[in-house]
Amino acid sequence: MKKLLTILLSISGFIVYSQNIQGAWEGKMTDENGNEIRNVVILTDGYQVSTNYDANTGAFISTNGGSWSQDGNQIMEIVEFDTKNPERVGSEVSFEIEMVDGGMRIVDSDMVMKRIDKMAPGELAGAWLMSGRKRNGEISQRDTNRPRKTMKVLSGTRFQWIAYNTETKEFKGTGGGTYTTVDGKYTENIEFFSRDNSRVGASLKFDFELKEGKWHHSGFSSKGDPLYEIWSLRE
Repeated sequence: MKKLLTILLSISGFIVYSQNIQGAWEGKMTDENGNEIRNVVILTDGYQVSTNYDANTGAFISTNGGSWSQDGNQIMEIVEFDTKNPERVGSEVSFEIEMVDGGMRIVDSDMVMKRIDKMAPGELAGAWLMSGRKRNGEISQRDTNRPRKTMKVLSGTRFQWIAYNTETKEFKGTGGGTYTTVDGKYTENIEFFSRDNSRVGASLKFDFELKEGKWHHSGFSSKGDPLYEIWSLRE
């Protein structure tokens, strides 16, 4: 009986830690001034981003992320950007997670992350790199292997773009919130924007189409300028 119990516990532990944690997660905390801070983590196949911002005003606080992998309950990450600790860029970090109270917690942390989605229903879930633009009818390609990158990470309901340089460890900017894909229209609802808090609350609608695996994205920027971008899934 004791041996059977041990086997059952081992199987239970394997199921808990082998489950798919891809998608969006949310945690909340309070800063020293009593302000509620929202932490949103987006985990796609191979890449992730974690961001803190004021839950009431949308004021941006910090973001970090990069590539990640999972081995049981261990998460390994190679940091590509970190606004609070840029010296971490290029380093490998690891931490342990556990599933508690219907959520996910980093061991030795008090905050429990609640799941927002499981990579659905949006059609653009994944990590994308800006790979081209169309201007005056001409498409110019961008080398996605260069150190300076513009990446957009999407779960089924959340999006975030990040511009950064892995060589200089420089952070250029970010913004994010929720998104929908309905009838060929991609709509972003901005919840934070590192360069300009006045953009918080805005909704931007674009045309989108998937052509040969690439995301063609066209419309007008938040400044009203026309744009046509091409994004490629990151491998």
